[in-house]
Amino acid sequence: MTTIIAVQDVHGVHFGADSLVTAGRKYNDPRMVKISERGAFLIAGSGESAACDIAQHIWEPPKILATDKKDLYHFIIAKVVPSLRESFKAQDYKWESSEETKFAFLIAVAGEVFEISEDWAVSLTSTGFYGIGSGSSLAIGALEAGATIEEALKIASKHDPYTEEPFLFYEQKKPL
Repeated sequence: MTTIIAVQDVHGVHFGADSLVTAGRKYNDPRMVKISERGAFLIAGSGESAACDIAQHIWEPPKILATDKKDLYHFIIAKVVPSLRESFKAQDYKWESSEETKFAFLIAVAGEVFEISEDWAVSLTSTGFYGIGSGSSLAIGALEAGATIEEALKIASKHDPYTEEPFLFYEQKKPL
């Protein structure tokens, strides 16, 4: 359970996340971050901690080539998702879909964000607002109403018991 949001605009992507990790009880060690920088990638994860640990600390993202930057959506589907799936297999992580969401990721590269769900579908939105985790709908609603990322996270934390300060912020600019 968590709240992670991203706002994409013409300049790049801005991420925000809460810092509470729950797994039967509350954990909030500052090393347990929900957004990681891995080379050219920002990786945000919600759901099962094991899945997030693999994506954020074990997985080696593919190198992005100049030709890949021409169609980042294709790059994510054709190179990033297969690479991430292989890392899950290598770690013997089982991700069969169920009624409960196992994991979801927001991955940014070259200033664009992509949402990846547990069935490995890659989604984009024309609004520029992305969110994963239990409080994400609250935060996206706040963004739609004109809130900043920080204000949206504060609103989510008021109404979602699994969202707590301190909040973390990251940004990734589009290359010139």
